[in-house]
Amino acid sequence: MSGGAGLPAGGTSPVRYGLGMFGTSLPINLVKGSMFYVYVELLGLDAAVYAAVYAVYGVLDALDNPAFGYLSDRTRSRWGRRRPYLVVGALVLACTTVALFSVPGPVADSAVGLAVWFAVFAITTEMADSLINASYGALLPELFGHERRRASANAVRQGAQLVALVVALALTPVLARAALGSEGSTVGYGRLAVIFGVVAAAVILWTAAGVREDPALDAEPRPRFFRSVREVLSTPQFWTVGVVNACYGAAMALVLGGLQLYVEHTLGGSALDASILQLVVIAVAIGMLAVWAAVVRRKGAAWTWRLALPVAALGFVPMYVATDLLTGILGGLAVAVGYSGVLATNDLVIARVLDADAARHGVHRSGLFLAAFGVLGRLNALVTAAAVASLAVFFGYRSGADPGPDPGQAFRVYLSVYPFVLLLVGTVVSRFIRLPAAPQEQVTR
Repeated sequence: MSGGAGLPAGGTSPVRYGLGMFGTSLPINLVKGSMFYVYVELLGLDAAVYAAVYAVYGVLDALDNPAFGYLSDRTRSRWGRRRPYLVVGALVLACTTVALFSVPGPVADSAVGLAVWFAVFAITTEMADSLINASYGALLPELFGHERRRASANAVRQGAQLVALVVALALTPVLARAALGSEGSTVGYGRLAVIFGVVAAAVILWTAAGVREDPALDAEPRPRFFRSVREVLSTPQFWTVGVVNACYGAAMALVLGGLQLYVEHTLGGSALDASILQLVVIAVAIGMLAVWAAVVRRKGAAWTWRLALPVAALGFVPMYVATDLLTGILGGLAVAVGYSGVLATNDLVIARVLDADAARHGVHRSGLFLAAFGVLGRLNALVTAAAVASLAVFFGYRSGADPGPDPGQAFRVYLSVYPFVLLLVGTVVSRFIRLPAAPQEQVTR
């Protein structure tokens, strides 16, 4: 099945598919960008408790990914293999996101109750996100066969994700702490969760209604779990590309979760400053997507990916020396350039590995393979948990009520040093990876 210009009758529009990522990204980026701030800074959950729950979150996130991917690969229904899970996941994700940010007063007043509420709804939100993305991500290589067409669909997809980042990250501090609520209150975040949940569900359902899966794939034998797992684990690129993807994912998870605190404690800024910084960074990343896409067309996804990773790592150096909003923005611009490059290429690199696996074994099991990548990638929650715990150990930061002697330095390290080290590791590993050739095309390696 092909996509893009000249779309055959019954085919899936790459634009409609790509815009679906706005829906998949909106609630989960509210979670990643504000959950730490709401629970630790505003509600007073101890950072050590947050770290412990987040570690469990990461382990369960890694375990449920293969289950959801395998389930999606084996499903045969009149609605397709992937679409049913987009529909169910969209509805569940909306409900759990609202619950996560709408903590009842009596629960918030109890240390145990708050920890339990956080654990239950953080984990169920993660599971809903995994259910959606195991199927949504698998559709990219299955719907769009050529790398250039796939790159076009992916450009729409990543553009939609960046727009969602503008809304869920850049605008959230002002919307939640000024327009819909007030400073020091979680009310605005709860109201935003309702809005984002409804909008996200509507977009995902709209995308699912427009997906036209290839019926020929239903004739393939259903993959066997243990055999498939064994074959996936024996693929060299699974480990190498997976490690790079995990390093990148962990770095960006730290940035998303800690940026509001970095602006407040390190830069001495307000909610408006946090929104301005994030808006500028994301706007530049959106603009750079077109530049990186042009590089992909000229040099290929693999070459461009290897370039983007060190650029992304170096972008965090000026974030360490920033002292106010202006220097923070200048540092953020450097981060945006590399971040955009990895966004433009990462999924294309992974899709090549999926293509090679399907060609080698004669069965499309993109859901399970992506889920296996997700095991490595989503274990970045353990890195995040360790980073949060280190704030208490090295800097004495435990919560907004007990920030320690130097919270500014704590979040300077959290948001710049840790991501730099992670992306540096990813850069080194990427140099030793031999990727499969692009599908039906010859490009520069």
